[in-house]
Amino acid sequence: MAKLGEAEFVGVVDSDFSRAASIAAEFGVHSFPSLAALLQNAKLNAASVAVPTEAHAQVGCALMEAGVDVLIEKPLAPTLDEADQLIQSARRNARIAQAGHLERFNPAIRAAAGLLNHPMFFEVHRLSVFTPRSLDVDVVLDLMIHDLDIVLSFANSPVKEIRAVGLPILTPKVDIANVRIEFDSGCVANFTASRVSTEQVRKLRFFQPRQYVSLDYTRQDAVIFTVPGGDAQPVCKEQIDLAKGSSPNPSSHLSEHLSGSGIKVSKPEIIKQEPLRAEICAFLEASRRRSQPLVSLEAARQALAVGLELLEKIQEHSRRLKLPF
Repeated sequence: MAKLGEAEFVGVVDSDFSRAASIAAEFGVHSFPSLAALLQNAKLNAASVAVPTEAHAQVGCALMEAGVDVLIEKPLAPTLDEADQLIQSARRNARIAQAGHLERFNPAIRAAAGLLNHPMFFEVHRLSVFTPRSLDVDVVLDLMIHDLDIVLSFANSPVKEIRAVGLPILTPKVDIANVRIEFDSGCVANFTASRVSTEQVRKLRFFQPRQYVSLDYTRQDAVIFTVPGGDAQPVCKEQIDLAKGSSPNPSSHLSEHLSGSGIKVSKPEIIKQEPLRAEICAFLEASRRRSQPLVSLEAARQALAVGLELLEKIQEHSRRLKLPF
């Protein structure tokens, strides 16, 4: 039987039983045609819920009612009512429930969390080539939801205002979106997400007093630009972008370009790790220790609430401009 740490992999459930059987055979575990069959024939303590979003509440609640801890993929649910059903079920049944926002486990994000010092501006880009997956939700709940979760946790302030625009390109749902969020703290965040891009980009940058931090999710990399105290000039985004773009070796050239200005360029030590594996291991550890998971259902609900409000703003914008969709 396959193992992950101290946990034993019990089996796979899929409505397509042939697919479940194929995966089960690969790992030497059992396959089940339905959730009812799993609960009736297998002894389990924890489960990963990776079904279509519209089934998250039904499957997640059934598992928790049966005494099973759950890791529920993002987005938590298609509606806030269903998200609340999951939260209430976890509380009622004293279950450990974690949301599948795996970027929280990206080593670059974890390194950046220790650098936060009143961030005032975020700029986030998440671009992906088109694939026929997760088309049951739009790009906001498919891709941008990751970054909404990260920025909400980093900004740590109530949302004050949202502006958003989005368009369907290859599907009936929104495939590309641009969003501006202002927080009560005065912090502003700009997001761009696309699932119809010609390239893969996953980057987050934030500015805070005398510091600029650039994160690359894919490379699991972080670069920090720090302005010392005194008469040094504040770090300028345009200056950094110019230095990056003027050399085939941007890291070394950037250090040379900025060294004379007193700006310190540094990179925190990051031990690279597969975020999905880290997410699952953290969930299993929380289940074993009966401890609070890193990404609670309440945090996932907050990201979902903002995502759904973004979609309403996109629809309002389309109606106002009388766009044909």
